[in-house]
Amino acid sequence: MSDRNRETDEHSGVETTGHEWDGIKELDNPLPRWWLWVWYGTIAWAFVYWVFMPAWPGITGYTKGIRGQSDRAEVSQELAALKAQRGAGEVKLQAASLQQIEQDPELQAYALQVGQSVFGDNCATCHGAGGAGAKGYPNLRDDVWLWGGSLDDIRHTIDVGVRAGHPQTRGETVMPAFGRDQMLDEPKVADLTEYVMALSGRKADPAAVERARQTYVDQCVACHGPAGAGDAVRGVPNLTDAEWLYGSDRKAIHDQIWNGRNGVMPTWGGRFSAETIKALAVYIHANAGGADDVAEAPRPQASAGGAGR
Repeated sequence: MSDRNRETDEHSGVETTGHEWDGIKELDNPLPRWWLWVWYGTIAWAFVYWVFMPAWPGITGYTKGIRGQSDRAEVSQELAALKAQRGAGEVKLQAASLQQIEQDPELQAYALQVGQSVFGDNCATCHGAGGAGAKGYPNLRDDVWLWGGSLDDIRHTIDVGVRAGHPQTRGETVMPAFGRDQMLDEPKVADLTEYVMALSGRKADPAAVERARQTYVDQCVACHGPAGAGDAVRGVPNLTDAEWLYGSDRKAIHDQIWNGRNGVMPTWGGRFSAETIKALAVYIHANAGGADDVAEAPRPQASAGGAGR
């Protein structure tokens, strides 16, 4: 439809554009004045921005703008300032012992900030953002620790890892896979499961417990002890408490005896500086439930076959 023959809407008195969909005709209303001024303003602002700020790419570079603004330069300056700030803090961490760090409020606050950042980037994937752990991953917020829960113990565990190939790694003891490796048949594993259930004070089949008594002596006493209390120093879990890394129901315990799960924690000593490991140890210790003296006086320990805490 030409402009000369455009139809006028009888209800509004506005000409139509000639576009029609399903009987609905488009009116040729002008754009709102405020919208036009905003649009013109954005165009003007774009020209001003092109003059003052980096904007247009070229073959060998880009327009720099008369302000000489550079996000890359600003980021470099901020990183340099952060490195200088951390450098001073790292020097203090390097010179101080773990105990001195916790006794110095300013230095402890710095260590907690660094430790929280490092934990979030590297440890939270397994242990959770709050360190509460999950099935197969130890809880770092309670007072149940294998290999000790003191500052020095935690630092050493972070440094050498657990079953991680380091010459001094934690986890010299390994839970055998009694069923998978055909050390015990299914009936004996089932009986031993009942025996472990009874050790932790839960309902178990008395006949199965009696049948498994000698099996426990032959296969388990060397590590877990006659009463099942374990050995925190060697990383052997306590079987008499309520803390279980892979689950405490009958099926979970049976699967653990059958498969012999043994968790692995990376060796962080080769990835982090000594100062970073100190900060991480301080952060974990500050958020833990205690057990500083667990290595000297073993208490109820973590789950059977745990990766260690």
